[in-house]
Amino acid sequence: MDVSTFYALFSTTCFALVGLWWNVVQGHADWMRDRALRRVVGGIYLSFLLPAVMGLFAQVGGASQPEIWRGAFIALSVIGCVCTLRLLARARGDRFLMWQQAAAALLYALIAVVGASPGLARHIGLRPIQTAALLLIVLVILAHALVWRYMAGEGRPEEES
Repeated sequence: MDVSTFYALFSTTCFALVGLWWNVVQGHADWMRDRALRRVVGGIYLSFLLPAVMGLFAQVGGASQPEIWRGAFIALSVIGCVCTLRLLARARGDRFLMWQQAAAALLYALIAVVGASPGLARHIGLRPIQTAALLLIVLVILAHALVWRYMAGEGRPEEES
């Protein structure tokens, strides 16, 4: 598959997931009343929004102007990493959430490294934009795991009777 086609599909899919998440949250207004829950809900939102925006920049920059996607990937990865680490600091006692957030922060950091030092990706036989794509795929898989766990009732307080 052409990398540009991949990023077009990837970005569209991630934006669709953002919309689906909005619909889920809209049906659970109580999640927005609790500050801790609101942070987690926002973290899930960013887990889909940031990769979607990265996909747009990858399409705009592509191979012809890699500095566009590289700069955007660095900036958005820093935002994602900082937000994820802030959530990680609040995830005490929840091993899954701690593992998921630590892995997501690491992935954001690796994406920023690929953007800043694209030559590193060539050591594994891939173009930098392909390496970033693989990292973004894993990031979205982690986000799906978080949504599943959250929707199943784990990782959030029990409903009061």
